[in-house]
Amino acid sequence: MTGPTRAVALAPGADLSGFRAAVRALVAEGVPPERVAWTEGATSDLFGSAPAAETGPLRLPRAVADLVPMVVPHRDPERYALLFRLIWRVRAGERHLTEVPSDPLVHRLNLMRKAIARDLHKMHAFLRFRRSEAAGVEHFTAWFEPDHHILEAAAPFFVERFRSLNWTILTPDASAHWDGAALRLGPPGRREDLPPGDGFEAGWRDYYESTFNPARTNLKAMRAEMPKKYWRNMPETLAIPALVRGAEAGTRAMIERSPSVPARRDPARAVAAMADQDPTSLDELNAIIRRSEPLVPGATQAVLGEGPVGATIAFVGEQPGDQEDRQGQPFVGPAGQLLSRALAEAGIDRAASYLTNAVKHFKFEERGKRRIHQKPTAGEVSHYRWWLDRELEFVAPRLVVALGATAVLALTGKAVPITRARGPFAFERHHNRFAGFVTVHPSYLLRLPDEAKEEAYGAFVGDLRRVAELGRDLAG
Repeated sequence: MTGPTRAVALAPGADLSGFRAAVRALVAEGVPPERVAWTEGATSDLFGSAPAAETGPLRLPRAVADLVPMVVPHRDPERYALLFRLIWRVRAGERHLTEVPSDPLVHRLNLMRKAIARDLHKMHAFLRFRRSEAAGVEHFTAWFEPDHHILEAAAPFFVERFRSLNWTILTPDASAHWDGAALRLGPPGRREDLPPGDGFEAGWRDYYESTFNPARTNLKAMRAEMPKKYWRNMPETLAIPALVRGAEAGTRAMIERSPSVPARRDPARAVAAMADQDPTSLDELNAIIRRSEPLVPGATQAVLGEGPVGATIAFVGEQPGDQEDRQGQPFVGPAGQLLSRALAEAGIDRAASYLTNAVKHFKFEERGKRRIHQKPTAGEVSHYRWWLDRELEFVAPRLVVALGATAVLALTGKAVPITRARGPFAFERHHNRFAGFVTVHPSYLLRLPDEAKEEAYGAFVGDLRRVAELGRDLAG
């Protein structure tokens, strides 16, 4: 087929709407792929200055319709031409063309799709916000350098995850801004526009160092999953060189270290002594807890519950972590910070809630300079149950939320799988039933592989939104 070449100028970057409009017009006029020259200009301008005819949407197989938005953000200058060739062939009768991966055109487009999916995954996993404040208003800013034009496609993920925050994402190609109500795309940014590092970055770095296992160091796998180009924007990676340098010595020390002999403890006697006391207030109970010896190995102090007596909702976790043990407050480490963010997204005021743990002391194992979390045994959870029961009696919440299996064990006295119990749950204490809710512990989300975190975090926030609704119903 012969005829003049049609020039189609689209906006720079990922001009999905411009491409769709151009394809509809080209198909309506019967212009084949070999007569179209695709270019990227300052603005979307179909056929130069000639107006495009009004056309309706094209009917395409779902596989083709899904492929288009996953290829348009690619930086390959031929992406639009390749997609139009695919659409033309499909409309010419090759309806199942995308099911032929050996076809050179399909193969090349699939490689582009995979590159975009990988780039989106990296952005979801490796983008880090920094906090700043102006006139009493918090704002969070992040810098990211994607391989492709994915910002517009990636932004809805961050809107859903950080809906209650004001944030900006800067990239060399464009910027995205969320003010809590509307998403706006803007001009390119610069890394120099980032605010200085904050306390959250230091906490995240401490958490990364505390969970680093020298015996499992694999630099090749680490760089494949987390390329070094992302390192300078991730606070935890500042610790990697020193951790890697010390990995061999750390592994050798782990092997050579003699097993420590735990201190002799008599938890049953300690529990009996506590049960003989009769506190009349939460303050008196907390004083007893402070004076008591830890019922698990380790710990420097008891970490008490935090929040108002009479709170509508009480959250019960497993035990304090390293940061909680050092600071003497519950849920202040990385898992606690993740919980705070999820509570804010779900519309729950952390300050108006009561937060505590089933076990009041940090059980850990020392490995060099690090203190590694150890899960409390069922017996240890049982030993602490007297404290938790009395604590909840004094706080008298309308709804108790169990964060994880250990909390469920402490509240019910029996092991219940989270997958089976997740959701509204009736707890029982001293033959009295009270409203409860079961969900995962936020530390579970931190341990997941990056590709699973997005869905799991969304489900966790969904659980907390149900908790907020139940709390409002119970509060009357």
